[in-house]
Amino acid sequence: MKTQFEQMMDGLNDVEAFLAGKQEGFRAHVPQEVDVKAIRNRLGMTQARFSDTFGFSLDAIKHWEGGRRTPEASARTLLTVIDRNPVAVLTALNPAAFAAAVVSSEPTTAPVRIDKKRRTPGRVPKRRASSPTRGHRITK
Repeated sequence: MKTQFEQMMDGLNDVEAFLAGKQEGFRAHVPQEVDVKAIRNRLGMTQARFSDTFGFSLDAIKHWEGGRRTPEASARTLLTVIDRNPVAVLTALNPAAFAAAVVSSEPTTAPVRIDKKRRTPGRVPKRRASSPTRGHRITK
C-alpha cells in the first residue's frame, strides 16, 4: 500500500504527463468504503425515501448499511457525489423540478423532509384510567 505522499506524487506526475500531452484523460479515485447510513442520516432521509430519491433498491440500502454487501464501484461513485453535492445529483435526476424552483425564485436547495418515528399500526398509547375522585380527598 502506498503512503499518502506517494499517492499525491503519482497524481502530480499524472497531471504533468497530461499537460505535456503524454497522457490523455485522468484516473478517477473511487473510495473503497462509503458510509451509506451516515450519508442518508445527514440528508435526514429514511432508507425508503433515500432509495426512491436516488434510484437504489431498498434491499441494497439495507444490505449496505447492515454490512452484508459492499456497493459496487459505480454505486460508490454516485454515493460519494450524493454525499458531497446532493443538489447536483437531484438536479441531474429531476431537472424539471429544479427548473420550476429557479423560475419561481425559490431557493435551489434540495427539499429534504425529516421523518419522525412512525407509530406501529395497532399500537395505541396507554392511557391512565381516570377516577372521579383522583386528586380529591373524600371526607365523611
